[in-house]
Amino acid sequence: MSTVHARVWRFTVEKGSAGAEAVQAVEVGQGPLPVSLAELVSINALACDLRRTVDRSVRDHEINLLLSYLTGDAGPGPLGVKCAALDSSSGHIRRFVSECTGLGVMTAAGETLFDWKSGVDGLSSFDVLPDKLVGTYATTGVRPDLLFDLAGGPLAGEARGRRRDAKQMLPAVKGTADQKERLQRLATWSVDHGDHPYFMSWVWLGTGGVYVDIFLPEDSPATAGLKTGWIEKSGNPQPWRFPVPRTDLRRTVREDPEDGPVFHVLDEDPDGTDGASSGGATNAVDRARPLVEAAMDRAFGREESQLGDLRGVPVRGTWIKADAVGPARHEVLVGVLGEHVPVDLRAHRRCLAAEPRSRLDLFLDGRLLTLVNPVGEPRPSWEQIAEEVVGA
Repeated sequence: MSTVHARVWRFTVEKGSAGAEAVQAVEVGQGPLPVSLAELVSINALACDLRRTVDRSVRDHEINLLLSYLTGDAGPGPLGVKCAALDSSSGHIRRFVSECTGLGVMTAAGETLFDWKSGVDGLSSFDVLPDKLVGTYATTGVRPDLLFDLAGGPLAGEARGRRRDAKQMLPAVKGTADQKERLQRLATWSVDHGDHPYFMSWVWLGTGGVYVDIFLPEDSPATAGLKTGWIEKSGNPQPWRFPVPRTDLRRTVREDPEDGPVFHVLDEDPDGTDGASSGGATNAVDRARPLVEAAMDRAFGREESQLGDLRGVPVRGTWIKADAVGPARHEVLVGVLGEHVPVDLRAHRRCLAAEPRSRLDLFLDGRLLTLVNPVGEPRPSWEQIAEEVVGA
């Protein structure tokens, strides 16, 4: 399993009569954090509008492109970046690779830090929640990227990825102006949605590998079980505190060079429902599940080849070589199951972290199976895959 150099912060939002007034963050520590390439692929394979037709060839091309710029081995070691190739690419390719890496690292790091369990603890994209959920989450304005459905309640996740060329990849003492601005806006979003908990990751791609700043809420039940065994360097106790501006910018539009138009959250609730309630957020995830199931049914029907089966459940899909930029280092299995198979993902994750050289880098999220295999090594048999996925 590959690693990224992570730094974790705990933050609090100070509130007053007008809402969020300030954010204060304190560094917890930093060190190498294990991430699964298969999980990084999985979250990006689903990072689309599931209400629309998902073009398999486009999905496969994007996975090929993403992993072609990343380097990593089956054993433990830092996840690397082909920076010369990335810097030679057009701006939109650099943004695509950086943002996709940021989205995948956020999810993989979050599940490692808190040992979330797929199937019980799940996630949905804010961009694929049903239209009827306007009263729960605003359809315009600042919106985090993902919604995690956890035992402790819904948790929003915001991911950013950037190419950074600096000797010190993680800014010292405090974060950057961009991180500050995003935390300010997310604090306002949180208050506008009934103190909705959220966390943010900010991934940097550089010659030394992949680095990530992770900002976690101090008092959220969803992030109470933070694991710290991976930390090698204790954090700087000096807090990073900054105010949150409360002006009439809530109804304005600002052009963001990275994201395009950004609309601030509106005051009105078009459905007349209470979008601040945690129950509404939970219902949002519940009501999104049928969309995901319908998308998986369509995807299964469009896959031409049956690759194997897990406990008698057919798996259709394809192998993709990451050869868009030079010779491939990895090939990726992307498969869709005909139906759900119960798995103990927590147990597999622990085994993968404890014995990375003898384990397959695979991930099963619902009905989507992804597996990353080094080019030149034999592909694992379906008996091996089944043994690791379901203990069969």
